[in-house]
Amino acid sequence: MKQKPQEDFKDSLLKIRSFLIPDDDEDRVMYLHAVVALLGSLCAFFILEYGEMSLGVMEHTFLILIEKTCVIVVIAYIISRMSFFRGILQKKFTIRNQVLMIAAFGAISIFGTYSGINIMGAIANVRDLAPMIAGLVGGPWIGLGVGLIGGVHRLFLGGPTAIACGLATILAGLFGGLIYYLNKGKFIGIIGAVIFAALMESFHMLINLIITKPYPLALTIVQDLAGPMILANSLGMLVFAFIISNLLKEQKTKQERDYYLDELERHKYELKVAQKIQKSFLPNNIPLLERLDLSATNIPAKDAGGDFYDFIKLSDEETAVVIADVSDRKVPATLLMAVSRTIIRSISESAENPKPSQLVEYLNRLITEKSKSDVSLTLFYGILNLKNKQMNFINARHNPPLVYKSKFKKIISLEKTDVLLGVKKNIKLEDKKISLENDDIILFYTDGIYSVTNKNGKSFNNDLIGEILKKAVHKHLTK
Repeated sequence: MKQKPQEDFKDSLLKIRSFLIPDDDEDRVMYLHAVVALLGSLCAFFILEYGEMSLGVMEHTFLILIEKTCVIVVIAYIISRMSFFRGILQKKFTIRNQVLMIAAFGAISIFGTYSGINIMGAIANVRDLAPMIAGLVGGPWIGLGVGLIGGVHRLFLGGPTAIACGLATILAGLFGGLIYYLNKGKFIGIIGAVIFAALMESFHMLINLIITKPYPLALTIVQDLAGPMILANSLGMLVFAFIISNLLKEQKTKQERDYYLDELERHKYELKVAQKIQKSFLPNNIPLLERLDLSATNIPAKDAGGDFYDFIKLSDEETAVVIADVSDRKVPATLLMAVSRTIIRSISESAENPKPSQLVEYLNRLITEKSKSDVSLTLFYGILNLKNKQMNFINARHNPPLVYKSKFKKIISLEKTDVLLGVKKNIKLEDKKISLENDDIILFYTDGIYSVTNKNGKSFNNDLIGEILKKAVHKHLTK
């Protein structure tokens, strides 16, 4: 189906918009440089082609100021990439950074005076641009320092507007710094900076009307220069405010990236510590028992795990089997794993030799009292009696072990409770038991197995685990 003409027109406008207003910050800066270069070239062309007589005093002055503003913006952009300027943006007000900032923008202010045009003894210029920018970025002292350099220099050049213009330049830097102070050290943004520039230049003209004598001369000068100077300084501020905003965005992005990298390194370190703790608490050897084959392995699915297992010989006839999973995968979880294993071993090997339910209830009380994090524990604890071939057990919300009953050639899941250890202090559990026969197989596992996928991207589930268990049994029995 063809698109409607209105939709085609809309798509064309969107393409033009994406070209003129790119999303990438680097492309925007590149576009900005191109616009500034084009604007300066056009102003130079019109000045040379038509001259003051054809354009009129105001138009000719405006074009000259715009051309000089473009030059100043390029110079200021180069300075903005220097380390001392970036240091000021980062609030690193060292003596070196402040002196270099004042000297650099003071020189720009003087250049703004020299690059101006003399009209009836007054100088149409963009001198105030540098102290305004310095004040907005660096605060009162830097703004005042730059303003003094530009203002005192203008004062020594003389002319009917020397005092008024010199004073206005000093106040431009001071007022910019006060805005920085009142805004708690934050840049006021592009729109705020442009409004400030326009108001400051308007105030500059007002000072000329008040101080410059005779008044008719002051009025004539203001009428000829007000428009060009307000527009030129505002345009210069617009461009440079954009540059500053882009630098601040770059700085914020870098800080976020550095923070992310620091967090990543800290996380990696924690995982290494957790891995070492975890490995140190896993049993080194599998016990040899009559009429029973044991095998165990631990492979963390992701970096480090909070899983642990253990075999504890209670007597010649009884052996305790433990498998657990601690939520989270960082150091607190691994420490809880280590503490839990130590408690289980200590209580299991004690003279009382408690039932599974008693041991797990006691363990839960201890870890609930001591743990100050949101880490919890799932646990299976069973006591296997080799003489009567029974296992008494408690499953505290752990993945239910699968039992292959060879006599019936089927798989069953051991019962589990909904109790999660480490959450509620007082819990009540009841022992469960299962009878075992020759060639029965019990498979214990944690939820880490669900993170494993095959070559087709399919994850493990209980049905798949059961199928693998049946195949393993068949292979074992046919040997």
